[in-house]
Amino acid sequence: MLSITRITVENTESGCVTDEAHPRISFSAVSDVKGAEIADAVITVGSWSIHTRDQIAIRYQGEPLQPYTTYTVEISVTDTAGETAHRNARFETGRMSSPWSGKWITDGTYKFTEKKVSPQPLAFRRIIETAPGKEIASARIYATAMGIYDLALDGKLLDERYFAPGFTSYKTNLQYQTYDITNVISGKHVLTALVAGGWAVGSFVFTRVNRVSAKRQALLAEIRITYTDGSQDVIGTADDWQVSQDGPVRMADIYDGETYDARRANYWRQDSTGDYHWHNAALEKLAINPQITAEYGAPVRAHEVFTPVECAQRDDGSIIYDMGQNFAGVVRLKINNAYEGQTITIKHAEILNRDGSLNTDFLRTAKATITYTCTEGEQEYTPRFTYMGFRYISVEGINGDSVDVEGIALYSDMNHIGEFECSNSDLNQLQSNITWGAKSNLVDIPTDCPQRDERMGWTGDIAVFGPTACFNFDMSRFLEKWLKDVQAEQTRGGGIPNTVPVQGYGFPATMPKMAIDWWGDACVLVPWALYQSQGDESILRRMYPTMKKYVKACQFWAKLFSAGYKRYIWNTPSVLHFGDWVAPDVPQMSQWQARSPWTATASLNNTSRTLARIAGILGETIDEQYYNNLADNVADAYCREFTDGHGKLTNEFQTAYVLPLYLNMFPEEARSQAVANLASLVEKGQYTIGTGFPGTPYILFALADNGRADVAYKMLLNRLCPGWLYEVAMGATTIWERWDGLDANGECPIGDDGTDTMISYNHYASGAVGAFLYQRVAGIEATSPAYKTFRVHPLIGGDVTSAHARVDTAYGLIESAWQLNGNDVTVTVTVPMGTTCTVEIPVVSDCDTHESNVHVVTSGTHTFTVHNALVITDKKE
Repeated sequence: MLSITRITVENTESGCVTDEAHPRISFSAVSDVKGAEIADAVITVGSWSIHTRDQIAIRYQGEPLQPYTTYTVEISVTDTAGETAHRNARFETGRMSSPWSGKWITDGTYKFTEKKVSPQPLAFRRIIETAPGKEIASARIYATAMGIYDLALDGKLLDERYFAPGFTSYKTNLQYQTYDITNVISGKHVLTALVAGGWAVGSFVFTRVNRVSAKRQALLAEIRITYTDGSQDVIGTADDWQVSQDGPVRMADIYDGETYDARRANYWRQDSTGDYHWHNAALEKLAINPQITAEYGAPVRAHEVFTPVECAQRDDGSIIYDMGQNFAGVVRLKINNAYEGQTITIKHAEILNRDGSLNTDFLRTAKATITYTCTEGEQEYTPRFTYMGFRYISVEGINGDSVDVEGIALYSDMNHIGEFECSNSDLNQLQSNITWGAKSNLVDIPTDCPQRDERMGWTGDIAVFGPTACFNFDMSRFLEKWLKDVQAEQTRGGGIPNTVPVQGYGFPATMPKMAIDWWGDACVLVPWALYQSQGDESILRRMYPTMKKYVKACQFWAKLFSAGYKRYIWNTPSVLHFGDWVAPDVPQMSQWQARSPWTATASLNNTSRTLARIAGILGETIDEQYYNNLADNVADAYCREFTDGHGKLTNEFQTAYVLPLYLNMFPEEARSQAVANLASLVEKGQYTIGTGFPGTPYILFALADNGRADVAYKMLLNRLCPGWLYEVAMGATTIWERWDGLDANGECPIGDDGTDTMISYNHYASGAVGAFLYQRVAGIEATSPAYKTFRVHPLIGGDVTSAHARVDTAYGLIESAWQLNGNDVTVTVTVPMGTTCTVEIPVVSDCDTHESNVHVVTSGTHTFTVHNALVITDKKE
């Protein structure tokens, strides 16, 4: 039987509201007939129709879409077995650049001048009354803010999303949200909005700057009620709305937390008068003029709920709760007995001190504190305008018998498309740590950490983690949104800021030509990872000018004051780079940066080669040749400058071997010696990690793909520090920023090394090893975009006797499972409809040479058993 399993519009399965003039339509199908393929698909929207065999990002090309309209996508598919299937989906257009009837409003009496703090949250309200006797056909609210906001009707939230309108480069891009109130509005109601400072107005970055995008909060909204007789009521924000500074949220700050007074929770009521000092709002003139567009990112929502695994009463009266998992989110209090005015204080931390108290030292200036003032009796509370990174909380001001505590994970609403598990429980925990490190840092933008006074969009972290993120999650909407800001923040000379959105963080945004290797590379590497995962060429086309401009800036710095082959050595002062960031084999930050000639030159090779591939895909043949030549010249210069010409570095460290090996920069005659030298370094280091950000994602590939999978497995499975499984052995539930975050006694040994005791226990960058688990241990690797063709080629070894992975691709579900029994291995592969898989099972032949048992298969589930499987042991393959 043939069936259509999924239809997406603008990468959204349901509830899509878009301002895109030519929205993208994708679908996947499944058949129980092995080898069946799509023979024809007919996609219809209104009067527009197209016949196609493509399934990914088919652009609507019909008559111009009208604003405020619901459309139906109809898809009919016929396969090569003669079966047919039909399915419909709906999407809605938003404002489509229609003029707003509303105006920006604020509290004209509020003069916010304090530094390094966030403003007092503002409450807005408006009475809405529908026309008597008329039937409502549809009712929508379109809203956005300078700050972050919640909308409620008669005190009930209209949506559970957090932090609307989202974090963007506000001076250029601003999202609005659409709320369907058709079924909840009739008669007279009170619409309220609470607006906190958020990223636009509140304190942000570790220097705690505020008022970056606006001098105070502002709200823009429009209510459109359409009746069945065709008439409409349109109500926009104006100076007839009311505003108050006396709502229940008394303080809200991304870093410091939230203060909430439940005694003021009825602020929204029509009869709430003098106590809340309601007065008319004032029109606001913004200093910026962003393009306001229907939400195109993935909203932040509540996901997993944690109940404490342990609690401990302390002598000071506080209660310490252990949630059992480090994560980003908020607490939920369910209070069953409280008196009016009772104050509860909650503090958050990732680890405990030796005496069992919260370790808050590494939060730096972030207070990470919730203060809740109770009404009498039963009540429930969850913060709405902040979030924390934590595993442990302390609760003060209430008896443990009177309150139930839960933790709620907050992250962007992305489909979880990947899973990995194997016979080794430590690797399974590592996969969990990688996943939770990602969830904790995919909070509207790709952050670096969720706990301290940072949580910024560091480009280097997502540049190296992008492929792993795309194995585990459908990153389409999340990354496309962020990349739009990368484009907006690119400097005149082509540089990419270290953090996007910049939002108050200057360097190097104030230096137009400044390019930072591996960090700025995100403008090339992230779109490439997204394209490889999802197969939508439009992200490459959109980012192509940005990529070219960036690589040109990198070339500028490499050529500066250089001649001959040294024009391809990027050797500017180390303070202008991050180099081998947090490499554990050197202790000082300055030493990480001192490795920048190696990391930056390899970066230029990587971005150039990747850009050449992209140029080829886009049909830019002249550019393709140019960037390939550039990459070749950089590779040659690297070998001439840094090696003896025979694969030995004159200054040996792991990253300096890893990058050219992984990127194929060594000539063939030097490659075997280079990998031998890398393996020797690893062996001398007892198979521990010596790489920083640039090398860590690739070191296992550099070894395994060059004949030393034995060393790769020993490094992966090593429980010594520094190493992934050392963190697991120490009880980590996420990935750490630094490998030495805790010593064997559970103490943090980091001293004054120039980083201001920088340590986060929830930093996902080193979790980039997750790609190796999928691509080499389980063996799933795309050989064309979106896995239209892919291979399953597992590396069987270490102490792993079985592995299973799944990836829900644009074409459907891929699964790979293998089981080792002695020297016999059984491999089972599930291949989606419309794709082709090459199954390669390494075997040992009669003469002890290594070969592969190869099978090319199409859709369906296939099982293969081979004898004399190649099992990687402690010896070289």
